[in-house]
Amino acid sequence: MPKHNLNNYFPGQHTTRTRDLAEESRRIEQLLADGKFQTNRSATIHFSRKIGSGALEIAHLLAPRIGYTVIDREIMEHIANDARLGLQAAAYFDERYPGYLSNIKSMFDREKKIVWDDYVHYLFSAVLVLADLRPTICVGRGVHLIMPRHWVLSVRIIASENYRVQRFMRNQKLKEATARKMLKKMDTEQRLFFQRAFGKRQAEPSEFDMVINCDYLTDPSWVATIVEEYFRKKFAGEHGGSVNVLEASKQAAQMFDKEDKIEV
Repeated sequence: MPKHNLNNYFPGQHTTRTRDLAEESRRIEQLLADGKFQTNRSATIHFSRKIGSGALEIAHLLAPRIGYTVIDREIMEHIANDARLGLQAAAYFDERYPGYLSNIKSMFDREKKIVWDDYVHYLFSAVLVLADLRPTICVGRGVHLIMPRHWVLSVRIIASENYRVQRFMRNQKLKEATARKMLKKMDTEQRLFFQRAFGKRQAEPSEFDMVINCDYLTDPSWVATIVEEYFRKKFAGEHGGSVNVLEASKQAAQMFDKEDKIEV
């Protein structure tokens, strides 16, 4: 039986997903080094998820409908674990928005001791830089907690343990015992990250625009359609839907600057 490496496993992986991480890293590094980083900020969609509930697949179904790019944990962590690229991303963002991440950290550190080492700083800098580069859908890692609330459509995707185990078994061709073991390990890792970065044990429903339970909405395309409609209404609905959603979301994102009040 082949060995299953958790580091190479991405829950909800969509079959059309393609990305060359090395090429992407070189592109971003070159832009930062040359000072040719053109801001193309638009409102961001963030999927928070219970591991294995299908959020990544939903994101990949939604992205081409609205002209967005999916940024998942893989590329966030690739940049964060590359010391040189992570440092460049952090330096770029800190220069452009001085004190922003420090203020975010202070907000979560008021009552609970949290740990933001270089990895966490690089991770969040990478997310914010990528959102500055192009219209993005982010999946995982608490992105909604570090972005201005008016700049993000925040969606929580949940499902029961049995539903998630069945997806693991089906998508990765695992036996049930193996799938449950993997799910437990990944749930623990996710929980530890949130405790470390935000001092939070779990996501609160009040943090999100919507919470979707995939036990009841079982077709990912249905969920993608719901989120797409909500996104269009939130950022273009006030214009009767006549404004291009991408342009409308850019207008919303323009409200964000270095003096913006942080709200979550």
